Amino acid sequence: MSPSMAGAAGSLPQPAGRPVLTVSGRIAASNRDGAAVFDLPMLEALGTDGFETRTPWHGGMVRFDGVRMHRLMQAVGASGENVTAIALNDYTTDLPIADFERYGVLLAMKRDGVYMPVRDKGPLFIVYPYDSKPELRAQQYYSRSAWQVAKLVVK
Repeated sequence: MSPSMAGAAGSLPQPAGRPVLTVSGRIAASNRDGAAVFDLPMLEALGTDGFETRTPWHGGMVRFDGVRMHRLMQAVGASGENVTAIALNDYTTDLPIADFERYGVLLAMKRDGVYMPVRDKGPLFIVYPYDSKPELRAQQYYSRSAWQVAKLVVK
């Protein structure tokens, strides 16, 4: 499923496995009541990428792998300027969509090659490549990260 095909079609396939993410709001492509619901294989089918970076929450360099947030936004036909990420514990943070391509923000599924369980910040973790640009090593960007992400609302 390519991002352009999914967004253009207006509908996405149904998840075959356990849903891990619901994207709603200003989107053009959906598969369930106006929302886009994804399982892990659906997210991986968008194309995965990764990077190594240090975070305030881990010791030393960490490798994250997942789908780039800008690819996910293309896949759902997002037309907003911001995304509210909502975690399993109802923590929320707002992210400018412009950050996604500008910085290569990742919706990580794996840390150091292993799928992240809920007890270890999984299954999905929005993470910036903090070491790639000095401005990313700041509270402003750390606070935009979220782990245990379950929902994204495009605004």
